[in-house]
This record gives sequence, structure tokens and C-alpha cells, in this order.
Amino acid sequence: MDITSVNNERVKYWSKLKIKKFRDEEKKFLIEGDHLVDIALEKGLVLDLITLDNNYDFENKFIVTEEIMKKISNQVSISRVAAVCKYDYKSDYVGNVIMLDRLQDPGNLGTIIRSAIAFDFKTIILGSGTVDIYNEKTIRASEGMLFNINIVKEDLFTSIPKLKKEGYSVVGTDVNSGTNLTKGKIALIIGNEGQGMDEKLKPLCDSLVHIPMNKDCESLNAGVAASILMYEVYHG
Repeated sequence: MDITSVNNERVKYWSKLKIKKFRDEEKKFLIEGDHLVDIALEKGLVLDLITLDNNYDFENKFIVTEEIMKKISNQVSISRVAAVCKYDYKSDYVGNVIMLDRLQDPGNLGTIIRSAIAFDFKTIILGSGTVDIYNEKTIRASEGMLFNINIVKEDLFTSIPKLKKEGYSVVGTDVNSGTNLTKGKIALIIGNEGQGMDEKLKPLCDSLVHIPMNKDCESLNAGVAASILMYEVYHG
């Protein structure tokens, strides 16, 4: 189907997906660029395919103008293809788990997703107060790895008892002290960038871990810290 007017109702709908509240209501989000669209198509998550040309073979395809692509885009330079995808939250835990406690920065979240894939953490749990995983900045920062991880959105106080019943060792993070990482099924908690992990979560953990470092460095970026710890688990 060809659409040429920016006032088309469908175009207005796509544009509203920039708003988190609307995304959550519709359980849909927008992606841009060949790389992301190709992965989403492969995963079967695409609902609408929006393109400037006719290069894609997809049933629900809309050929639009550059003006329309600019209206729906979040980027300075528009892509030739975009897509509306459905949310893909899960309820089960698979493999090693990374748990996020009120993480705020979409760049950190994107970095953590990429490192989770690199170091074989299969599930990411988005605790209450954590940044939107379908935020356009998170999507871009994840470089498409968003589509390769099991996403669970759940309060961590609910997740931890369930994980323990499934045989996971829950490991919290502390900037001051901790033990070495254990082996086996790991559920690792990464806390808020400024405040760290919620103190109320600590008694629920099986152990705490910290990253020893030069005293001249006060702290690490949350995405970097998470990556180091996941690497340690991966390499044993």
C-alpha cells in the first residue's frame, strides 16, 4: 500500500509510538534501519513494514514518502526502512540472568544487553523503575541484540524467590566489599547508576560481589561494571 500524506491516520499512529505511554498501551514499538528490521523480520516480530521503496517482500508493507519517514523517525538522517514491532516480554527464566534494579540510562541498558549476549546471559529482568527497553536510544545502543535475549519485566522482590526455587544463586553487587563469583546458575543484580543496588535487596541475595580497582577510580559506569562481572561468570 502506498501512503503519501503525513496526515494519514496510520502515519499519525506510527508517530505516536515515540511516546512511551502510547507504546505501553499498544504494546508496540518502532525500529529503523536495515539491520534492525532484518533481525526483527527473522524473529517474526514485525507487524507493519514501512519503506521508501519496494525492496522488501512482506505482506503488511507500506511504501511512504521521505516526508512521512521524517515524521515518524527519531533520527537526524532517516533510514530507508522502518517497522512497527510487537512487545516480546516473557515470563520464564532461561540460562544465566542479569537483573536490573532501577537502571536509568538507556545507553547503559543497551550496553548490558550486548554484553549479556556476548557472555551468554540468556535472560534480562527489568526491575521496577528501570528505563524502557523499547526506548529508541536503548534499541540503537543494543545494536539489534535486543531481539536475541529473553526479556522479563518484573519487580525484583518477586523475581528473587522464584529464581531461588529454580536453583539460581542470586548475586548482588556492592561497591565496597564482596566475595568471589560462584559457579552454576547465576542471577546477577546490577543497581541504579547513582545509588547502587537497593539495600532491601541485599538480605535476599545468596552472596555479594564487588570489583576491586585502583583507589583513584571511585566507581565504574553501570554498563561497564555489568560487562566485567558477566565476563567473569562466562570465563569462570
